[in-house]
Amino acid sequence: MSLSVGVQLPEVERDVRWPEYAAMARAAEEAGFDSIWLGDHLLYRGDGRPERGPWEAWTMLSALAAVTERVRLGPLVACASFHPPGLIAKMAAAVDEVSAGRFVLGLGAGSVEGEHVIFGLPSDRRVSRFEESFEIVRRLLAGERVTHAGRYWQTDDAVLLPPSARRVPLMVGSIGERMLGITLPHVDVWNAWYTWYDNTPEGFEALNRRIDTAAERAERDPREIARSACVLVQLEADAVKRPHDQDVAPVEGSVEQIAGALRELAAAGADEAILVLRPITEETVRSLGEVLAAL
Repeated sequence: MSLSVGVQLPEVERDVRWPEYAAMARAAEEAGFDSIWLGDHLLYRGDGRPERGPWEAWTMLSALAAVTERVRLGPLVACASFHPPGLIAKMAAAVDEVSAGRFVLGLGAGSVEGEHVIFGLPSDRRVSRFEESFEIVRRLLAGERVTHAGRYWQTDDAVLLPPSARRVPLMVGSIGERMLGITLPHVDVWNAWYTWYDNTPEGFEALNRRIDTAAERAERDPREIARSACVLVQLEADAVKRPHDQDVAPVEGSVEQIAGALRELAAAGADEAILVLRPITEETVRSLGEVLAAL
């Protein structure tokens, strides 16, 4: 079995300061994780809980790139409507440079509508806006000069300088048919959040077949697109839950039980598992080293 395993660092589970993020990132490397990821949101409000927000993702990714040496890292996933597409490409190239080629650009159209309105960002026609942004971003990262006169985004002979040392890999996080049609002809990786497939191997296998079909519809060989799955893993019974955690059963149990669940996910078609830990602390990150060794 060849399964890459990553971990998502805290978002809004609790108030986490930079020294702890750096410690968790180093712990992830030492434990044997292959990648670390950060969510890209601005503010959560109106879900019956106290309002809360994460640190700005791109700034944190740059800092994490500077304090790690081996792991891949990226946003899970970057909201295309938070920044102009040319700036997204520039930021991606810069983080990839700082990390010496370890950055993966995960992109999506955005899922938390309220935060757009709160921060004065457009919240309408997010997929249409994404489509224009995605074209500009991917072409700039491919080294092209880009002129684009769109309804939402415009560039005039834009180019990335200094040039990237390589083409930054692209990952999409979506199950929307239109989003898949836009992205699957071009991306390197497709990612699924755990609620999309009920956090089960059977659910992922069924969803994975849908992605195969969508790839073929987009005239892309499905084998060219790596498959990534976020996995909710519970390590303590009283850990803080995310807003929609109650919709799925977490993976839990002994080291062998958790490792077995990941092996089943790989057999269902996953090339990568990104663990969303409950709770997420330096201690729990280190404890998963035993699971990684058992795979």
